Amino acid sequence: MPLFAKRLFDLTAVILTAPLWLPLLGLIALLVRRKLGSPVFFRQRRPGFREVIFEMTKFRTMRDDRDETGRLMADDRRLTPFGKWLRSTSLDELPELINILKGEMSLVGPRPLLVQYLPRYSPTQRRRHEVPPGLTGWAQINGRNALSWEEKFALDVWYVDHRGFWLDLRILFRTVWQVVTRKGISSPGDATMPEFQSPRPSPTRES
Repeated sequence: MPLFAKRLFDLTAVILTAPLWLPLLGLIALLVRRKLGSPVFFRQRRPGFREVIFEMTKFRTMRDDRDETGRLMADDRRLTPFGKWLRSTSLDELPELINILKGEMSLVGPRPLLVQYLPRYSPTQRRRHEVPPGLTGWAQINGRNALSWEEKFALDVWYVDHRGFWLDLRILFRTVWQVVTRKGISSPGDATMPEFQSPRPSPTRES
């Protein structure tokens, strides 16, 4: 599917469903404010299409608890029961619909990861940035965070090579089932996923 057609599909789908997700967005924002305080949103710079950096927005799911040295505690120490529920239902991802409207993301594509991962990718893994990042993707419906990094990247590149309108529809419908069953929310032993480490030394990585 050409990128302009993918963009048109994204805009049409998000705008037509706005009467459904906008009230939900407001309700969850109120709940986050009440249970976790401010800020309501978690914003972080992520690489997007062709590795252009943008600011991705999600609902906050963690407290800002710090140890005696002032460093943030581990994710599993800061993740609240309410935050776990938001993640298990994928409702924390809802604000990314705004990123889609702005053209920074797509409904379907490889998930946008951390900026510091960029120099750690192999040439093949970097191909995941040949399409816009997605709210959901091929890796998300085939294991999500229960997959290893290598498996996720292989699925991302497979999507890049096989993307199309019908595949996107298939991914969207299966995403609904994934959310309902709440499978693959976290990697075994981690609140989400362990940090991706380069399989080889990176010349830009600090020692």
